[in-house]
Amino acid sequence: MKKLVTRTQMKAIDSYSIEKIGIPSMVLMENAANEVVRIMEKKITPKDIILIVCGSGNNGGDGLAAARILSNSGYQVDVFFAGKRDQLTTESRQQLTIVENLDIVIWNSIDEINFSNYTILVDALFGIGLNRDIEGTFAQVIQQMNEHESYIYALDIPSGISADHAKVLGTAVKADVTITFGFAKIGQVLHPGNHYVGELKIVDIGFPPSALESIDSNYVSYDEYDLSHIPTRKQHSHKGSFGRVLIIAGSENMSGAAYLSAKAAYRTGAGLVEILSTDVNRIILQTQLPEAILTTYNPDQLEDKAEKEKIKKAIQRADAVVIGPGIGVTESSKQLLDITTLYLEKPTVFDADAINLIADFYNSFPLMRDHPYVRLNEFSHTLPPQSIITPHLKELARLMDKSVSYIEDQLLEVVDLCTTDSQLIYAIKDARTLVGYDQERYINNSGNSGMATAGSGDVLTGIIAGLLAQGTEPFQATKLAVYIHGLAGDYAAKQTSEYTMMASDIIEALDSILK
Repeated sequence: MKKLVTRTQMKAIDSYSIEKIGIPSMVLMENAANEVVRIMEKKITPKDIILIVCGSGNNGGDGLAAARILSNSGYQVDVFFAGKRDQLTTESRQQLTIVENLDIVIWNSIDEINFSNYTILVDALFGIGLNRDIEGTFAQVIQQMNEHESYIYALDIPSGISADHAKVLGTAVKADVTITFGFAKIGQVLHPGNHYVGELKIVDIGFPPSALESIDSNYVSYDEYDLSHIPTRKQHSHKGSFGRVLIIAGSENMSGAAYLSAKAAYRTGAGLVEILSTDVNRIILQTQLPEAILTTYNPDQLEDKAEKEKIKKAIQRADAVVIGPGIGVTESSKQLLDITTLYLEKPTVFDADAINLIADFYNSFPLMRDHPYVRLNEFSHTLPPQSIITPHLKELARLMDKSVSYIEDQLLEVVDLCTTDSQLIYAIKDARTLVGYDQERYINNSGNSGMATAGSGDVLTGIIAGLLAQGTEPFQATKLAVYIHGLAGDYAAKQTSEYTMMASDIIEALDSILK
């Protein structure tokens, strides 16, 4: 697990290291520059011609120090100082003086430079301190950097990307590699900032562990070490040892969602999966997935006591429940959701049409009020604590009675609104899925565009349920499932391609992820 930090938190870490621990700022700058050169030397050659674009702040100082080290190592390096000399920090002024004394070429005007002469560009313009839109000459510099075919390294963060919320501040450098210092920043992993980062390299420049402990960061991401949280399997066991999942899914002409969720739950290690679906899906689901137990209901008879009792018993048998994939948004599916919530006593995954039903019919649920921000929070009083809601952006927009663009622009604030005074876990599905519970936040960094395909979300619900059934606590199960889902998608893309991937490919790839 890796902590993600904001601009303010990173500055606090920097200040703690310098002022409390006593590490000189120039030492950190030198360490940063050496790490930049180490990463660059894995790709660059003596034939490359390098231009390092520097601003007046310490990010520019990092670039100036890197220019000196590269030049001393025999590389062809020029510097474009795009900042203002009267605004140089103490460290950057000293680095500039050293570069001048070494007779490294320093350009001071954009009109003097032909960017096409350089095969490698290094962005050391602004770093994480930027909190305003880039305009004027700086915008022209970034435009020139992006227009040419040079390979671009960004130091700490591409200039123009907010470290706090990933927004583009007017314009931004489109990097091939971003070398960030100490810890990843939120703006590097969220959309749209992650599209400008390229490959993210996190390097250690000497911040002590106590520096991270000195700030309160509630954002994390996972790496492959976190797969150790997958439930262990005892050799002396039986199918009951690994939990029972109930998938309430599917309707006429929509059997695929039930199949994909159920199979994903099995592939994630659940001992037994029961599908509750409509009568019309009996034959196709029994044919597609004979390993699953199948219970069917008649959507036209949900008022009957016998039908309600059938659903109640299926829920009571389960260790984890999924409701929503492919059930439709109809009066009968609303009745199904009403009945299900009446008998739920354990954390449940609410997905797809279950979310749409809440958005469309929320006034009919107990304790719901006509307020866009409290629909699910109020509804959560009728749900088991730590139930899991898995909307994509359009579903969340419907739930909150907002536009998708509003959700995208205010995503972090939206998560705060959703989780305030709520016992629910939200997995907001996007290119970088965000999971929130109480004050904790997880930003996923696995996955690819091939996963934007029908049924991919159904697979995710099955993975979450499979982990829940095996005893993983709900917030951990959701975070881990999102990460595993993305890893499986990445593996599937290598076996097929991002163009040809289907949801079933993600399920099959679980074999290679969950070893």
